[in-house]
Amino acid sequence: MQDLGIRVLFLGNNLQRLLGGLWITLRISLIAVACSIVLGILLGMLMTVRNPVIKALTKLYLEFIRIMPQLVLLFLVFFGLTRSFGINLSGETSAVIVFTLWGTAEMGDLVRGALISIPKHQYESGAAIGLTRWQVYHYIMIPQILTRLVPPAINLTTRMIKTTSLVSLIGVVEVLKVAQQMIEANRYTVPDSALWIYGTIFFLYFLVCWPISLAAKKLEKRAW
Repeated sequence: MQDLGIRVLFLGNNLQRLLGGLWITLRISLIAVACSIVLGILLGMLMTVRNPVIKALTKLYLEFIRIMPQLVLLFLVFFGLTRSFGINLSGETSAVIVFTLWGTAEMGDLVRGALISIPKHQYESGAAIGLTRWQVYHYIMIPQILTRLVPPAINLTTRMIKTTSLVSLIGVVEVLKVAQQMIEANRYTVPDSALWIYGTIFFLYFLVCWPISLAAKKLEKRAW
């Protein structure tokens, strides 16, 4: 029977290394998502301000982040800042900074859309029945904003998890980098190991992202 290379997953601690690399991927993603939610809410609120200077600055930031590829931003932060300004940043820290910048821009635009989608008369109706500004936000605005915001925010989380595979290019030993090391170490003894290793990574990403996607769909149905 032909050896298909699946045994490479069980040589030494290879499977454990893959899981460790996946944890690094998730750690970068979750830290960036947590920071992006907080900063994105603040950015989204600023984007609805009528001040023309603030609106121009926030729009410039949003367009810059959207136009610039994440890989270029990674290189800019990891190689550019460290060499030009002598800032000592690890690959993982650089990745968190870049994905937080990206996530903040995307989350801010989502928050802005959720805020302006609520009809103005709802603010006025709350004030007309004697509610304070805080009560209007607490009882009327925030519940509606959350129903509009949570599903796309969860989708952004899955996109961020998948996009963190780019950090292997700046030396972060996440799951894809571990896979490349395993394939290189076994290229002569198990030449067809790539299929099984990358297939395992596909399965691991699926196990992580699929439940999140299902949660997003359920929340979207409840919102409507």
